[in-house]
Amino acid sequence: MAATAVAVPRKLDEESEEDKELQSELKLLVDKITGKDQLLIPSALEMMKYLIRTSTTSMTSVPKPLKYLAPFYDELKKAHEKMSNDAVKKSLADIISLLAMGTAGGEEAKKNRDCLRYCLMGTMKNIGDWGHEYIRQLEKEIVQQWNFNCEKTTRQILPLIKDIMIFNTTHHAEIQGNKPTDYIKFSKPSRIVIGCDLLMEIDLLNELPQYMSKNNYPRICMYLHSCSKYVDDIERIKIMKLVKDQYIQFGEYAKALITAMQSDDGDLINKIFSTCTDKIVLYQLAFICARQNYMIDLDPNNAHYDAIMGILSNSHLSSYFATLARELDVLEPKTPEDVYKTWLEPVPPRLTILGENMNSARQNLASSFVNGFVNAGFGSDKLLTVDGGNKWIYRNKDHGMLSATASLGLLHLWDVDGGLTPIDKYLYSTDDFIKSGALLALGIVNCRVRNECDPALALLGDYVASDNETLQIGAILGIALAYAGSHRQDVVDLLLPLVGATKSMEILGLACLALGFVSLGKFDNDIPSTIFNRIIETNNTDALKSAFMRLAGLGLSLCYFGARDAIEVPNETMNVMEEPFKTNIQTTLLMCAYAGTGDVLIIQELLRIVGEKVEVAKKEKTKESNDGSNSSKGDKKDKKERRGSFTRIKAPRRVDWDYASGQALATLAVAVVAVGEDIGVEMIHRIFGQVFRYGEPTVRRAVSLAMALASVSNPQLGVVDVLTKYSHDADEDVAVNSIFGLGVVGAGTNNARVAATLRQLAVFHNKNPSELFMVRLAQGLVHMGKGTLTFDPMHTDRMLVDSVALAGLLTVMVALLEPQTLILGQMHYLVYMLAATIQPRWLLTLDEDLNPVPVTVRVGQAVDIVGKAGTPKTIAGIHTHTTPVLLATAERAELATDQYEIVSPTLDGICVLRKIDQPA
Repeated sequence: MAATAVAVPRKLDEESEEDKELQSELKLLVDKITGKDQLLIPSALEMMKYLIRTSTTSMTSVPKPLKYLAPFYDELKKAHEKMSNDAVKKSLADIISLLAMGTAGGEEAKKNRDCLRYCLMGTMKNIGDWGHEYIRQLEKEIVQQWNFNCEKTTRQILPLIKDIMIFNTTHHAEIQGNKPTDYIKFSKPSRIVIGCDLLMEIDLLNELPQYMSKNNYPRICMYLHSCSKYVDDIERIKIMKLVKDQYIQFGEYAKALITAMQSDDGDLINKIFSTCTDKIVLYQLAFICARQNYMIDLDPNNAHYDAIMGILSNSHLSSYFATLARELDVLEPKTPEDVYKTWLEPVPPRLTILGENMNSARQNLASSFVNGFVNAGFGSDKLLTVDGGNKWIYRNKDHGMLSATASLGLLHLWDVDGGLTPIDKYLYSTDDFIKSGALLALGIVNCRVRNECDPALALLGDYVASDNETLQIGAILGIALAYAGSHRQDVVDLLLPLVGATKSMEILGLACLALGFVSLGKFDNDIPSTIFNRIIETNNTDALKSAFMRLAGLGLSLCYFGARDAIEVPNETMNVMEEPFKTNIQTTLLMCAYAGTGDVLIIQELLRIVGEKVEVAKKEKTKESNDGSNSSKGDKKDKKERRGSFTRIKAPRRVDWDYASGQALATLAVAVVAVGEDIGVEMIHRIFGQVFRYGEPTVRRAVSLAMALASVSNPQLGVVDVLTKYSHDADEDVAVNSIFGLGVVGAGTNNARVAATLRQLAVFHNKNPSELFMVRLAQGLVHMGKGTLTFDPMHTDRMLVDSVALAGLLTVMVALLEPQTLILGQMHYLVYMLAATIQPRWLLTLDEDLNPVPVTVRVGQAVDIVGKAGTPKTIAGIHTHTTPVLLATAERAELATDQYEIVSPTLDGICVLRKIDQPA
C-alpha cells in the first residue's frame, strides 16, 4: 500500500515564503526612502502604498505590511524631517500616519496623536482608500484634539472632517471578513452612525444636513432620534429640530409628525397638516393624532376637513372594533364564570338558594368588574344587557351598586350613539348609588370620543355641583374620563370652584384629579395655583395626611405631564409644606414631568430618594404601666395580645404620617420615567429586586406595581415569575398589589401562564377576601376584551407615549399605594379610570376611502435596527396573516405583497394603504 502524505500544520510563529518575500521587499523600499538617491524615493513610496492597499487580511489581525513596517517607524519619521521636496514629504506623511494607527510608535505615538498630525501634513486626498479602521482612528484623535486646538489648527482639521463625513455618509457598512460568518460575528455599526457621533462630539451637528441625501437621511434621522434620549435638554432640542427639518425637507410628513409630538411642537403639527396635500397621507396623520388623543387646529377650508375631523374625533373607533370582532369571531359574550374557570379550582361548592349560586357582596362586585372588562367594547353581556339585567345590580350594595352600574360604560365603550340609551334609564333610578354609577358610565362611554352634540357635558354638568356627594362622585369621574386631555376651558370652569368650596376630602381629591385629566400637560391656567392654595390651607392639619390628598397631588402633577424643567416653580412652592408631604408632591411632579422620557439623570435622582434612610419624627413617649416597671418587648407583646383577646374590639386607628410614602412614589416614578426605553427597563428590574428585599413595607408595596408598569401588557417570563413570588407575601398589601400587577402585565393578552397562575392564587387565597377580590379583578384584566385590547401606553412602534393612557394607569397605581383605604375600601370605582388606558391591540388596514381592506402581512418580534450596517431584518420569527390581526407589545408587521404601499412609518394600529398601479 502506498504511503499517504500527511500535511504538517505550520506553527504560528513560522512565516511562509510569501511573507519573507514581502518583508524583504518592504525592507528594500524603506532603504530607498531613507537613502540618499532622491530619484528613487517617489517610486518607492508609490510601491509601498500599493502594497499596503492591496494587502488582504482577516478582521482580527493587523495587515502584514503595517506589521512588517512597524520597526521602521522612527526611521521613516527621521527621513520625513530631512526631506525638502514638499510633494514627496506629504506622500511619506500619509504612510507614517497610517503606521501610527497600529502598534508602530507605541504609546508615545498615541499620546502625541501622530495619526492625525501626520495626516494633516500629508496629501489629505482619498483618505477613504486606507480603510475604515484608519478613518475611525482619525475620528478618535480629532475628538481628543478638538478641545485643545488653537484656531489655526482647527481650520486645518475642518477640511479633513469634511472628507471623513463624505466617506461616512457614502458607506453604509463596515469592512467584511473573508467569510460571511466573520461579518455576522464581528459586525460593527454603520459608518453613518460613526459620522453622526463625530459631529456630536465636536459640537458641529449643524453641519450634518449638507451631507444628507435621499439615500442616507432615514438612517441618520433614526439614529439621531434614538440619541436624543441620552443627552441633556439643550442638545435634545437641537437634535429634534434637525430631525424634524430633514423629515419635512424630504416629504416624510408622518415621521415629522411623530417627532413633533415627542417634542410637543404644536405649531409644527398644525403646519404639517396645512402643508400636506396628499389625501391618504392626511388621513394617516389624522389617525396617528387620534390615537394620541391630540386635537388639531385645522383650516375649515381644507378640502378634506370633514373626513379628517371625523377621524380626529375617534367616532370610527366603535365601528372598526366591531369589524375586528366579527373577523376574529369573538362576538359571543363571556360570563365571569367562563373567565374564572372555577370548575378547575378544588374548592368546596358554594351555597345555592332557589337554584342560584350565592356569593358575597365583594365577589359580586368583582364579577361586575370582570364582566365589564372582558366584554369591553362589545355592547353585550350575560349579566346587564339581558332581560332583567338590573337584578344583577341589586345583588350588590351601596358603592358596589355604583361600580356595577358603571360597568355598562365599559360594555358600550366608544359607542356614543348606541351606548347612551341603555344607560339613560338608570339616570331615573331612586337609588343614588345606581344613578351615580350611570353618570360614571356615561363618562366611560364618551372616553376618547368627541361628539358634536357633547352629551357628556350636557348630562353630567348639572350634577358636578350637586349637594349629594354620591352623585358628585359619578359626575366628576365621568367628566374626567369623557374630556381627558381635551384642555376644554368650559369643563375646567365647571370643576375648578369645587377645589376651593368643598369640605369633603374625597370630593376634593376627585375634583383635583379630574382637573388634572382634563388639563393634562397644560399648566398655564388657573388650575395649579388653585390647587396649590387649597393644599397650603390644609398644611399642619390632619387633612393633609388623608389618602385623598395624594390624589389631589397627582391631579396637580398631571397638569405638568411632559413639562420637564417647567416644574421648578411648583417644586419651590412645595418647600413650605411639612415632610413627608413635601417629598410626596415633589416626587409626583418629577414623575409626571419626565414620564416616558427614559431620562437617565432623573432615574438616578429618583433612585437616590429610594435609597435614602427615612428620617422619622420623634414620637411621644407612651405612658408607663401602673407598676412603673420596664417590661421587655416580649412582655409588652403578650400584654397587647391578652388585652386584644379580652376586649375583641379594635381601637380606632390614629392617622399618622407614613414617612416612607415618598420613597414608594419614587419607586413608582422610576418605572414611569423608564417606560418605553428597553435598556432602562431591563436595568430597573434588577434594581427593584434589591429595593423589595431591603425597603420599607410601604416601598415593598410599590415595587410590584412599578414592575408591572414597566411591562404593561407584556407578560415576560421573568416579570411574571417575580410577581407570582411576591403574591404569596405575608404582607397583605404586598400580595394584593402583586396580584394586580399580574393583571396589568397580562392585560388583554389571554396569556395562558398568567391565567393559570391566577387560578392557583384563587385557591391559595380562597379564605382571604381582599386577595381573592384582586385575583378575580386580575383575571378580568388578563382576558380584557377577549384578548383584543391592551393597556400599553406606547404606540406607533413604541415611539409615542399616550399621556391619557399613562394617566389612567397612574391613578390606579397611586391609589394602590394605600389599597385598604381606597381600592379595597369604598373607592373601588377608581378602577374605572383604566378605561382611559384601553385601546385595541390591532393592525387594521384601510383603503383610500377608509374602508377595511384585507392585506397579507408578516408578523414577528420587533428587531432594533438603529445604527445597524447594511439592510438588516426588522422582524424575526415571522408568521403570515391577513389583516385585521392582533399585535403583541413586542411585535411588528410588514406588508407581504407589493399590491399596496404604506404611508405610515410603521405598520400598526390603523393604517391607510395606497394601492400600487400594477403594470398591464
